[in-house]
Amino acid sequence: MMILLTNDDGIQAPGLWALYRLLSPEHRVVVVAPERERSAVSHGITLHKPLRASKIAVNGGYEGWAINGTPVDCIKLSMVELLETPPDLVISGINPGANVGVNLNYSGTVAAAREAALYGVTAIAISTQGKQHPLYEEAARFVARLIPQLQDKGLPGGVFLNVNMPNVTLDQAAGVCFSRQGCDLYDEYFEKRHDPRNRLYYWQGYEGQPAYTHQDADGAMLEKGYITITPVRCDMTDYDLLEKLRGWQVDGG
Repeated sequence: MMILLTNDDGIQAPGLWALYRLLSPEHRVVVVAPERERSAVSHGITLHKPLRASKIAVNGGYEGWAINGTPVDCIKLSMVELLETPPDLVISGINPGANVGVNLNYSGTVAAAREAALYGVTAIAISTQGKQHPLYEEAARFVARLIPQLQDKGLPGGVFLNVNMPNVTLDQAAGVCFSRQGCDLYDEYFEKRHDPRNRLYYWQGYEGQPAYTHQDADGAMLEKGYITITPVRCDMTDYDLLEKLRGWQVDGG
């Protein structure tokens, strides 16, 4: 199987290479990742400056393509230019810090998997709950266990999996939960500060976890110690409302 690895933390990120080390003995693995951290860029692409792809040696001699763009740029450039044939699987991660709930809208990790799904390629976004001392090897082991299921059962077109790991070993996890995406907002704030020239600026932050409306949502189940797997659709159409809208009397003339 040919696997394309990418992320939003940059080509030097340890989570990326934890996947590479575990998967490369059994699969052909290609790394195409941003040259630097590009977290929270969502589905952004580069339009107004050249994209450059540099093949570099990383982490004791491993090779990968470093791109001066976004995670989605990495997928697009891989599909159109860098790879002779499309990969069988794209894995985006391993991200330090969970990507659950509303964060799916902002995450570059998730966006790379979404872009792969738009190209018709099976894709996974994988993140760990803990940012302090994340257990990348454990997350990589879980991805390796998931791959045979993907090979056997596949995914519908335009759908990818968003996977989040609690920061524990696999045998300490409460189990695997196939969960919905939560939509609860974090308690956000902006701290006002002044620069050395006394100009006002703002620094965004948030307090803790949201109060989950649905206890079966991805974030709530992750907090309970479960590995969460959420199927995410690229098609954002609300089909129930679409049928109702067709009954509206709207004059387009």
